[in-house]
Amino acid sequence: MTIHPTALIDSDAELGKGVSIGPYSIVGPKVTIGDGSVIGSHAVIESHTKIGINGRISSFASIGAPPQDLKFKNEETWVEIGDDVIVREYATINRGTATGCGVTRVGNHCMIMAYVHVAHDCQVGNRVIMANAATLAGHVDIEDGAFIGGLSAVHQFVRIGALAIVGGMSGISQDVPPFVKAVAARQGRNRSLFGLNVIGLQRAGMSAPTIDTLKKAYRIIFRSEIPMKEALDKCEAEIEQIPEVRKLIEFIRSSKRGVLR
Repeated sequence: MTIHPTALIDSDAELGKGVSIGPYSIVGPKVTIGDGSVIGSHAVIESHTKIGINGRISSFASIGAPPQDLKFKNEETWVEIGDDVIVREYATINRGTATGCGVTRVGNHCMIMAYVHVAHDCQVGNRVIMANAATLAGHVDIEDGAFIGGLSAVHQFVRIGALAIVGGMSGISQDVPPFVKAVAARQGRNRSLFGLNVIGLQRAGMSAPTIDTLKKAYRIIFRSEIPMKEALDKCEAEIEQIPEVRKLIEFIRSSKRGVLR
């Protein structure tokens, strides 16, 4: 374990084996940092935070600060970060709220780039990448393998589906279905979805027949210009119901905010 003499570590904090804490960093009460993690200089892990093994927290990052919610009354809420997560400079990850789920979570093998904001009660899955200055409002759910482009903003209670990619400078106010490419709020564009995230699906190990079946489902659901319920029924009747197609259909049917099209 290596702790710089200028770092401030609360007596209540728990540091694993091989943890490194850089100059002028602060680790507050009720913080657990897993084995092999590296905390850069001037980082603040304020309180009520659990970080898994091999974390990389860069300079001036802020983790575990109170949520930006006027209803918050200093209840005991948490941030939980998984294993092998990179949090870059000036990123902020706030604690949950008592009126939400009480925990803001980031899964394993994620990369949270510079100036990203993860607000209270967000649930970020595994292998998620958020590019510079992407912003999540409260209660956002991001499924495994999604990519959020730089300078994008995601409205509260929105869901981003698995292996979806959101283009930079998007404003996302409805759910983004799994497996798709989405670019929202770009001037002069009358649609938000631009086909499947084929490269991402291939990198995730999805087979060519599975991708072809998803393409057929995509065309029916998003390009047939019929009401969504009819499109989903048609997809179920005409397309092989492999797990990926079922996931796509069930995600849309469970949406409370509606999905981008």
